[in-house]
Amino acid sequence: MKVYSNISQLLTLSGAHAKDGRKLVDSDLSLIENASIVVDDELIHWVGKTEDLPEDYKKIPTTNLSGHIVTPEIVDSHTHLVFGGNRSFEYGLRLKGATYEEIATAGGGILHTADKTAHLSEEELFKTACARIERINSYGVGTIEIKSGYGLNFEAEYKISKAINKLKEHFQPRIKIVRTYMAAHAVPKSFLSSQQFIDELVIPLMEKLQSEDLIDIVDIFHEKNYFTDEDTRKLFTKAQGLGLKVKMHADEMNDNNGAAIAAEFSALSADHLLQVSDAGIRALAASPTVATILPGTALFLGKPLAPARNMIDAGVKLAIASDYNPGSCHCDNLILLTSISAKNLGLTPVEIWAGITLNAAHALGLYEQGAIIAGHRPRLSVFKASTHEEIFYSWGRNLSVKI
Repeated sequence: MKVYSNISQLLTLSGAHAKDGRKLVDSDLSLIENASIVVDDELIHWVGKTEDLPEDYKKIPTTNLSGHIVTPEIVDSHTHLVFGGNRSFEYGLRLKGATYEEIATAGGGILHTADKTAHLSEEELFKTACARIERINSYGVGTIEIKSGYGLNFEAEYKISKAINKLKEHFQPRIKIVRTYMAAHAVPKSFLSSQQFIDELVIPLMEKLQSEDLIDIVDIFHEKNYFTDEDTRKLFTKAQGLGLKVKMHADEMNDNNGAAIAAEFSALSADHLLQVSDAGIRALAASPTVATILPGTALFLGKPLAPARNMIDAGVKLAIASDYNPGSCHCDNLILLTSISAKNLGLTPVEIWAGITLNAAHALGLYEQGAIIAGHRPRLSVFKASTHEEIFYSWGRNLSVKI
């Protein structure tokens, strides 16, 4: 058992937890100054002011965290960090005004990454991803979701999923890795339709991976010219029948009613939502589905940000993630992206913190973390700062420390 004492500011988010991360006010940070926490490897046992620490705990070795801020562990609930190759040339084309279609014609896009990924072994994918994960963790992020999706054939997707599982085993328990299967990322040219791809590759491989306990969640890119309502419903019905959780890329390029479909299936999350409609927002507000916004992608692509304020005010549960990937957001620093975008998104401090801790954990089905309360998992992030506001005030500075 361990005691962390004299914490300058402890953001417990117990108030946010009690309200299921919705319609939060400042007091829902549930901030304690000069605080202490008592933990073991599995549970948080006690939380409160240092002066109120029970006598039984005063005999336990103590780490003094005066001058530090402790928060629930930062969660990046949407990444595509297992990939091969480099698409910097593509960003240069984008800066010169090239469209997605023009970039694809020039040899860019998902198919470019799929080709580069195909030339790497499982071990090479594992090693490059390890370096990326260590860097992300250095920012204070301790739970990371990783999607497959750059294989686009049976063998390559299987290889990527095994690499992600190897990452999970390698980093646990220091870093929690959540394994998301997203073969339904794009339709390879070798298939005549998205329906054929779903039937002949995506579902059969999902069944194999589930039987080998290699995946936690199933995702799909529901978008015009990618995967349809019918594809999504078929995949989600099959996945949930196998006991797998689902989430989806929704309403990014167009309003495709994706948010409503996610809510229909009580998906863990609907992600992107740049073009979500008022009807989609209402559907999310009435469901357990988390709305995960990815401001880095909008910034990277030069698009307007998602209507975060409208969603929050309607009662939607909002999370924020990086969408770190080789093509549309090559930035792995969730705290930096949140710092840069928060004002334009119209977010308050409590909404920011809930968005990258509590609600982000729930977007992955992790309901025993995200708040610092007795009985929860002791997954914490620690920063050397005078106040929690300083963490987002200091753009580009890494204030995270390890304890």
